[in-house]
Amino acid sequence: MSNTSQAAVQVVEKRADRVATQVVPASRRLHVILAFFAIYVIWGSTYLAIRYAVATIPPLYTAGIRHLVAGSILLAWALAKGMRPTAAQIRASVVIGFFFFLVGHGSLHWAERVVPSGLASLAIAIEPIFVFLLASAAARTWRLNGLLVAGILLGLVGVGVLVGGVAREVGAPGSTLGTVALLVGAFSWAVGIIYSRRSKLSGNPLLLSALSLLSGAVMLLLVGTIAGEAKGFSFGQVSSKSWFALAYLIVFGSVVAFTAYNWLLERYSPTLVATHTYVNPVVAVMLGWAYGGEALTTKVVLAAVMVIGAVVLVDRGTNKLKTRPADRS
Repeated sequence: MSNTSQAAVQVVEKRADRVATQVVPASRRLHVILAFFAIYVIWGSTYLAIRYAVATIPPLYTAGIRHLVAGSILLAWALAKGMRPTAAQIRASVVIGFFFFLVGHGSLHWAERVVPSGLASLAIAIEPIFVFLLASAAARTWRLNGLLVAGILLGLVGVGVLVGGVAREVGAPGSTLGTVALLVGAFSWAVGIIYSRRSKLSGNPLLLSALSLLSGAVMLLLVGTIAGEAKGFSFGQVSSKSWFALAYLIVFGSVVAFTAYNWLLERYSPTLVATHTYVNPVVAVMLGWAYGGEALTTKVVLAAVMVIGAVVLVDRGTNKLKTRPADRS
């Protein structure tokens, strides 16, 4: 073969390689976009869906049924793919199910009987601050900078607005207690995040989702029954809106979004994935105002700005801590 022919072949091969490398990233980008859409928009919309679901279904039963069906679907999928959970994975999933779903989602579903969905999302948005504080406590290293201090202080003020002035403005009986329950749920979810990073479930997002959803569902249904939610409840009293909301929560809120969340955690930094925590409140507040008849008052906007601003500051401050050693080297 002549040098000219060899050069032509090399050019063709290089072009083929470029085409191949362009096709795969394009497909990957689509998956990433859809996954972030799920945790940004779909998870943001679930706050309003929860409000509709718990209107005629007991809250712990709502969360329990939601996660039982979703977890069963994902487990069947995992088993069909040949995945088999180990005893250590099952034990870890029970712990994650307790923090994420029994306490985290149980308190959220219970609180949304009296707290508007937009305000509920703002209370939950404080989670990254809890994650930072817990991670620092676990590592016994309290490294701070101006951004972190400002974020934590601003977050505390935002929480004060939520628990105090906003709760009084809502006026529903138990709204202050509901807001406190939401903060407890956010703290519990943060504990679950710290634990899940050290658990033996990482590396398999599908199995992680299935096992933790199922373990949480069993605990939610058991605690709901002990709390007396079965008394006087019948499926005949459930409205069509609540059934539709529950179906939306199962398919999109749990199966789609939670799987996308774990898929992203396996491929990208937790900091990047955690950006959903300051997008979700914006989506939830706007949907609650546009479709749920929730008031968009000055105090709600102020609380939103404070909480979201605090999360952004803590996020930036944490990134600055991570990059500082590299800058010195």
